[in-house]
Parts: sequence; structure tokens; C-alpha cells
Amino acid sequence: MLKFDQMDFEFAFWQMLYLFIAPQKIYKNCRYRKQTKSQFARDDPAFLVLFAAWLCITSVGFAIVLKLRFWQFINFLLYVIFVDCIGVGVITATLFWYVLNKYFRPSTEVQDVEWGYSFDVHLNAFFPPLILLHFFQLFFYNGLISHEWFISRLLGNTFWLVAVLYYMFITFLGYSSLQILNRTNLILTPVPIVVVFYIISLVTGLNITHALMNFYKHRVV
Repeated sequence: MLKFDQMDFEFAFWQMLYLFIAPQKIYKNCRYRKQTKSQFARDDPAFLVLFAAWLCITSVGFAIVLKLRFWQFINFLLYVIFVDCIGVGVITATLFWYVLNKYFRPSTEVQDVEWGYSFDVHLNAFFPPLILLHFFQLFFYNGLISHEWFISRLLGNTFWLVAVLYYMFITFLGYSSLQILNRTNLILTPVPIVVVFYIISLVTGLNITHALMNFYKHRVV
């Protein structure tokens, strides 16, 4: 049962802010938590509560932009929560948890990467893209991004490029802060592939944001 009076919402808000401006500071706190509480993962659900609130707020924005009716909005909200966030998060966290423990952790190391920490890393990395793609980008969608102009693709796809790079960088920081892991720099190896795909999308006329909006409107709701 959630006890809101015992949650540190101020600290959770501070974490969300620093995920944008100095994400490395978040993981310094994780190392401190490991020393004092013997775990890397969060033990205060305040971050999750604020995260859920942002999911609801940004989903309202999508409903306005896509002109969704009430039940369409509910379907969209449930899809964003249980598929985009939790579903993808569970798969991503499990993949990192398994691969890092099996191939990036020395065989002599007693400690391992906690699954809960892997899910925390996913949520940390997911938050800036959520705000960029599901909040700030909405202000430009109907007036600019939804058109077939080159500037529309440039702006929309650049939002996606920054969001994906944010996700990868924060994920890298999350695991590179663990001294029990080696070669975590390999997490950043897909960066050139992402940049090349971004350039190809501009040249070929692929508007990623417009394609996603059509998917949500015609497949999800």
C-alpha cells in the first residue's frame, strides 16, 4: 500500500530534473544507496508515482492533438502505460540484466546486477524521451511536424534522434557506474547506427513522428 506521506517527492523531482541536466549525479546516489542499504535499486516509490503522473499528463496532450474521444483516450493511456512503458521496460531490463551478468561481470565477482536496478535504469533513461516526444514535440505537431515538408521531417526526426541518444547515454551511465561490470562502453556502440538511420530517414522522406501518430490513431485507439 502506498503511503504518500512517507515518500520523498522533492528528491524524486530533483532526480527527474537532473536526468536532463546532469544524469551522472543520479548514479552517484545509487552507489551511496548500495553502501547504506545494500541495494542499487530505489526503495522509495515516489519516482514511480511522479513518472505515472507524467504518463497521464502527456497522454492527455496526445488525446488533444489526435482529437481522441474519452474511451479512445483510455485505450491510448493503457497502451502507453502497459506496452510502451512497462512492457518494453520489462523486456529491456531483463535483457540487460541477463547479458550484463553473464558477459560483462567477472567470474570472480560475487555481486551481480539486480533486476530491479536494471528496471530503474530503464525508467531513468525513458523519462527524458517521454518528455521530449510526448510533451514538447506535441506543441509543434499540428502546425509543422505533421506536414510533408523537409523542415517537418528535420524537426520531428531530430526530436527522435535526441531522445534515443538520451536513452542510450543514461543507460550507459547507469551501468558504467557499477564497478562490478567491465566493458560497459559497448552499450554506446549502436550510436553510429542511430545517426546513420537518422540521416537516411531525412533523405528518404520518412517522418518518424507522423508515422507513429498514424500508428497510435489507427492501430491503438
